[in-house]
Amino acid sequence: MHTADAAAAAAAAVSTSVSTSVSTPTSASAPGGTVPSGPVPAPGALLPRPRTAGRPRFPLVATDLDGTLLRGNLTVSPRSRAALALVRAAGARHLVVTGRPATSCREFLVAIGYRGLAVCGQGAQLYDASADRLLVSASLDRELARSVVERTEEALGAGPLELAVVTAAPENRFVVTAGFTDRMRPEWGLAGREELWAAPIEKVLMRHRTVADGLVAAAAVRVGGGEVAVTHSEKGMIEVLPAGTDKSVGLQLAADRMGFTPAETIAFGDMPNDIPLLGWAGYGVAMGNAHPDLIAMADEVAPANEDDGVAAVLERLFAHP
Repeated sequence: MHTADAAAAAAAAVSTSVSTSVSTPTSASAPGGTVPSGPVPAPGALLPRPRTAGRPRFPLVATDLDGTLLRGNLTVSPRSRAALALVRAAGARHLVVTGRPATSCREFLVAIGYRGLAVCGQGAQLYDASADRLLVSASLDRELARSVVERTEEALGAGPLELAVVTAAPENRFVVTAGFTDRMRPEWGLAGREELWAAPIEKVLMRHRTVADGLVAAAAVRVGGGEVAVTHSEKGMIEVLPAGTDKSVGLQLAADRMGFTPAETIAFGDMPNDIPLLGWAGYGVAMGNAHPDLIAMADEVAPANEDDGVAAVLERLFAHP
C-alpha cells in the first residue's frame, strides 16, 4: 500500500518524463511504450466483450470528467449513468481521474453516487469520496511557480500572461487575475497578480489572449520542465504543477490501493493532460472531441462527450449479449 511518502518518491522518479508530456506522448498499450503506428481506430471499433463468467476484461474503468464523462453542461447523462451501472453490475470499478481539485469535483461525484477513491488535481490528490477526505495532496513552491511564469513570459515575448492559482488543500479555491476569463464564476476569487503568491498553492494556470496554447505550453516546458510539471488540460489553461505530477502517478497510487494493474484498466480522456492516463492503461480511448495529440496515441476513438462516447464503449464491453 502506498503512503504519501511513497507517492512523493514515485513522483520524483517520473518528473523528467512528466514535464515533457505535452509534446512527447507515449502509450503503454503499444510494445515498448511507443506511439502506435498505422491509422487511428475509427469510432466504434470493436473490442472483445468481457468474459461472461468471472472477472471482466477491464475490471477498472478510469475516466476523466470534463470533456469526457461530463457533457458540455457539466452533467452526466442518463445513458452514461446506466452504462456505469453496467460496469458495477459486472463487478468492475469506476475510477475518476480528473484535473479538478477534490473540492471542485465533489459535486459531480455525489451526483452519480460515486464511492471510494478518486484521483484529483492532475494526480496531485488522492481523494476518498466515501469519507470526503483527502489522503494525499501535493503543493507547489510559490517562488518557483512565480519564476516559471516570469521566464515563460520572457520566452514568449508577447506581454504578460493571464494567471490563476488553485490554493492549497483543503480549501482548494480557484483565484484568478482580472483578465483570465470573460466569464467569472461566483465561486472564484479575484486577485491582483502579486496577491496570487500570498498563500500556499497547489498549481498555477496560465493563458495568453493572443498566443496559442501549444506555444505557451512549449515555452513553459522549455524554461521550467526540469523543475515543474506542465500540462495542457483545457482550452486556455496551461497548468504548472509540482514536478512529477501527472494523472499516471495518481492512477498508479489508486490502482495499487485497489489491487488493479495497467493491463486490467481501460481509460478515457480528451486533452493532452490525459496522455499519461491513457499511456498507463492497458487500453486507451480518446473522445471524438479530443485534442489531436491524444487521438494520435489512443487505441480507439469514441464518439464525442456530447454523444455519450464513454457510454457507447462501456455498453459494448459490459452489456449482456
